[in-house]
Amino acid sequence: MTTIPEITKTMQGKMDQSIAAFKQTMVKIRTGRPSPGLLDTVHVDYYGSSVPISQVANVSVLDNRTLSVQAWEKSMAPKIEKAIRDSDLGLNPASMGELIRVPMPPMSEERRKEMTKVVRHEGEAAKIAIRNLRRDANEHVKRLVKDKHASEDDLKRSEGEIQKITDRHVAEIDQLVHAKEQEIMAV
Repeated sequence: MTTIPEITKTMQGKMDQSIAAFKQTMVKIRTGRPSPGLLDTVHVDYYGSSVPISQVANVSVLDNRTLSVQAWEKSMAPKIEKAIRDSDLGLNPASMGELIRVPMPPMSEERRKEMTKVVRHEGEAAKIAIRNLRRDANEHVKRLVKDKHASEDDLKRSEGEIQKITDRHVAEIDQLVHAKEQEIMAV
């Protein structure tokens, strides 16, 4: 049988995972400057297997407008270049021997506003996930009370604690959304 502290600890762990997943999503959302994590979603064919670029090449920031992709095998460079070009990121890589330069096109004001909407939408989805975890934890505690394994006082206390944890995680998502919006809107 689980206890109320175990329930809240499990819920908090899952909420932390939700925030980590949200941060991963934020890395992939393009701002004006390049980030090696931008290419994490791009997969390339490597001897019959579809693998992320980071497993066949070194991705780094060349300057404040360019990523460089250094293929570990010469034969992979054209495949990597094609995979980046075919991705939905809107990037146009240029091959220079073994090195592939990926210039980041400057973002228009309209595109920046679109990206902030995407960030807000992702933030709302993350908050919904956290609220669902809160609901599940509260239901679990209510089940304990119903089965006479916890008292009504325990229920009230745990609901307050669960709400505090939820509020803290929602506030963290709001901060991350705000910071990403500032980053996108900065020229």
